[in-house]
Amino acid sequence: MFTPKLIKLMLVVLIIIAFGLRAFMISSNPPALNWDEVSHGYNAYSILRTGRDEWGRQMPLIFRAYGDYKLPGYIYLTSVSVAVFGLNAFSIRLVSVLAGTSLVWVTYLLTSELFKKKEPCLFAAFLVAVEPWSLFLSRGAFEANLGAVFFVWGLYFLLKGVREKSDLFFWGMTFMGLSVWAYNSYRVFLPFFLVGFGYLYREELTNFAQKRREIFAISVLVGLILFGGMAWQLKSSEGQARFGWVSIIDSGAIAEINNSRNTSGLPSLTNRLVYNKVTYFIPRFAKNYFLHFSPSFLFFDGGDNYQFSVPDFGLIYPFNALFLLWGLVYLIKVRTKGSKLIFTWIILAPVASSMTREAPHTLRYITVLPVPMILVALGLFSIVEHKKRKAVIYGLYVLIILFFLANYLAVYFGDYREKYSESWQYGYKEAIDYVDDNYDKYDKVIMTKRYGEPHEFVLFYQKWDPESYRKDTNLVRFFQSNWFWVDSFDKYFFVNDWQILTGAQERMFRLESGIQVDCNNKKCLLIASPDYEIVNWTKIKEIDFLNEKKAFLIYANY
Repeated sequence: MFTPKLIKLMLVVLIIIAFGLRAFMISSNPPALNWDEVSHGYNAYSILRTGRDEWGRQMPLIFRAYGDYKLPGYIYLTSVSVAVFGLNAFSIRLVSVLAGTSLVWVTYLLTSELFKKKEPCLFAAFLVAVEPWSLFLSRGAFEANLGAVFFVWGLYFLLKGVREKSDLFFWGMTFMGLSVWAYNSYRVFLPFFLVGFGYLYREELTNFAQKRREIFAISVLVGLILFGGMAWQLKSSEGQARFGWVSIIDSGAIAEINNSRNTSGLPSLTNRLVYNKVTYFIPRFAKNYFLHFSPSFLFFDGGDNYQFSVPDFGLIYPFNALFLLWGLVYLIKVRTKGSKLIFTWIILAPVASSMTREAPHTLRYITVLPVPMILVALGLFSIVEHKKRKAVIYGLYVLIILFFLANYLAVYFGDYREKYSESWQYGYKEAIDYVDDNYDKYDKVIMTKRYGEPHEFVLFYQKWDPESYRKDTNLVRFFQSNWFWVDSFDKYFFVNDWQILTGAQERMFRLESGIQVDCNNKKCLLIASPDYEIVNWTKIKEIDFLNEKKAFLIYANY
């Protein structure tokens, strides 16, 4: 049915469509850059300009950022796009756009390598291009998206290299290793997956090692460097910081365990055996794990964090539920190493996400991509394989999926953008643009911390020189509650929202670090949230979210 030339043409068309879906209006939808995106962008800009991050660390392997310690992969690649396109939303999101587009291509190649059938390969690639999960995460600056494409390219090269005894094995180990420097979930998932891969392909690996000793040794060395560096980093407090923020066992869990011990009335030894970290962790991990396979999560709601999915839309179109199940049945029937590898992948993919509080988590579960799309494609193929008029059935299927896509895009570019702009910290750019236009009129600018990390948005949108920022005599940064805070630099001062009302009345703002900002004899601009109505100041501008709800109120003290 599909000739080689037609397959190549269709794949090229799919890749072009995938890029278009991901790049269209990328600067304005998602509706604003969030604090992670501007952090990626400004640190990439700082690396490009000075070879150091915003904290002055030279070419770091982990970025302190706000104290959440971001991995370096996305930031270093972003520095390249910033060098070409400048510091803006397009350049920050371009890395994810290209990664998501590349995932379409490599899904075709991987499916072909695993199952040697052209029709499922094309449909798997098509679904990666248009399904909400992969599409949504390719439009924001998500490290997870980069980690996913590194991993899948690594797996494809590893399989191809082992089977053909080629140098691609080296690239497989390299891309696998790079994935753990792009996104944290792969630091948990990948070691387990490689053990499973090694067991399934032990004969091929042994044969490869015997016949290609040099490339095998070099590849193992690269793997040891990349994975060993990861292991060394995870021993440090910096490497563990992010997991500490999201782990099931956090300070709240410890408090709950201690409270259970104090109120149980059990003997001391029994108390410790019943109430401890292990007994707390296991049932919650198990519950989280199985929730990742919930039809509600996969096909209907997609999680409740609206920076990662559109409300009331699943991660996969519900029409594909039956085909996905049929794909699982097909894998059971064929019983090849490829099918066993897919099952290994499915079983291990939720592990990292299940160790965190917010499971099932759309972003942390990205380790499973593009398996659902491959399963749907295999299910469709197994149903249609021996049918007459295959072209008609396939064409009808594509039309139905395109209908779902059109509905999704209508919501994504319409209601979602308007109703959930607050989730993307919309309004910072507009507020900072106003400051830019009136910078010389004011001695001091006081800005609320209501929506999180205002200093980073100032640095990003004003393209602040990184070296000047680090040496600024008014720069005040401090560590508190496992987070790094910035209270001031240049003429900017950042104040907690609940301190603004009193500060505005007294014209004396007291910052968290102890700084007092006196506006009695100075011209001050106050950028506040709408939570409090400020009196004795002149309101000069209002900035709304896209749903017309107030975002910022801007005042002057005259």
